[in-house]
Amino acid sequence: MRPECIIRRSRQVAMAVAATLLLLPATPALAQQAGGGATEAGVMTRESRDVPFTVTVPGRAVAYEQVDLPPRVGGVISGIVYELCRPVEAGDVLFRNEDQTYRAEVASSEAGVALTEASVAAAQETVTRDERLLGTGVTQEGLATAQVSLKQAQADQSAAEAALEVAQLDLDRTEIRSPIAGFPSVPTISVGALVTENQTDALTTVTRLDSIYVDVAQSSRRMGEIRDKMDAGALQPGDGLDIELELESGGTYAAKGRMVSPGTTVSTTTGTRRMRIAFDNPELRLMPGQVLRVEVVLGTTNAVLVPQGATSRSASGVLTAFVAVDGKAEQRELTEQGSYRNAWVVTDGIAPGEALIVDGLTRLQNGAEVTTVPVTISEDGVVTDAEPAEVDGAAAGSGPGTGADALTGQSED
Repeated sequence: MRPECIIRRSRQVAMAVAATLLLLPATPALAQQAGGGATEAGVMTRESRDVPFTVTVPGRAVAYEQVDLPPRVGGVISGIVYELCRPVEAGDVLFRNEDQTYRAEVASSEAGVALTEASVAAAQETVTRDERLLGTGVTQEGLATAQVSLKQAQADQSAAEAALEVAQLDLDRTEIRSPIAGFPSVPTISVGALVTENQTDALTTVTRLDSIYVDVAQSSRRMGEIRDKMDAGALQPGDGLDIELELESGGTYAAKGRMVSPGTTVSTTTGTRRMRIAFDNPELRLMPGQVLRVEVVLGTTNAVLVPQGATSRSASGVLTAFVAVDGKAEQRELTEQGSYRNAWVVTDGIAPGEALIVDGLTRLQNGAEVTTVPVTISEDGVVTDAEPAEVDGAAAGSGPGTGADALTGQSED
């Protein structure tokens, strides 16, 4: 084929492709360009409100009471009385030690007490007789000697009674009892094992699980900042502390906590104050050693709730969000005071009444032209177009489009 024919055919193909493109419907991107390049963005009008001021700190569960049980007297273990996985009460027998030797010592001590009682009775009779015969055959010196013998016999009786009490205590200690109510652990010895008096190795450990403590540590600097907020009026303290516990599974523990000790010293190594919180634990869901999270509501603060999904955080930790102002996206740096539900508690960076961009954030740049569409966001963070009634409510400064209701699924009361 000659060159001029090839050129003519190429021109025909190009014209056919161009005609095909003209017949195709306009794509969304072309439509946006035709409309001036504005990006459609879903917005929610934010209003300030009183938000619970919470502090979340990690903690570790600690037994309410826990006692190691070593043997109090030596001998051979003759019986393990308790059953595993079953609670015991204070005073229940857990172990029995051989007691033949201690019974013999009790019997010997009882005989010693009886002997001294007889000596005291005889000495008392002598003193009584000498007092009656004083001056008629019994001198004053003789009476004094009889009185000294009586006191010696009484002292011997007291010593014998004390020895009997010690022997009885040793006999009683052959039964090893639980001093508290709780759950005993697996025994560390078996029947027939030889134990010694007050050995360091415990036979078992009894733990009380209901109630249970959770120990938390908070920075003294952070606590000082909170106190400054209260003094400045930025934080209104509540009537009491509302304490919730987050389980390892992520769920919220049913029972509320109560402060036992607010901490009275600051650690010289960590700069933290250790606080202890108690929780009822009737179902034994909490066990000593568990790592948990404690959320304490200290009061309320006036702030704007910003959905966490509408924000981003830079590598330096700066929290930012976009606000629609005069048809353009304006990036703002936010100052947050923790979180509430699925939103940041923002005290600076967005003013009440401004339109926060919560949808259409992909590749959105500062200063980009935007076309705003009112939307709502569910408790799970799902964005949907706002109903007309909700839009009207947003214009009036109320309703799901403005308050925390659409953000958290909760009412303000």
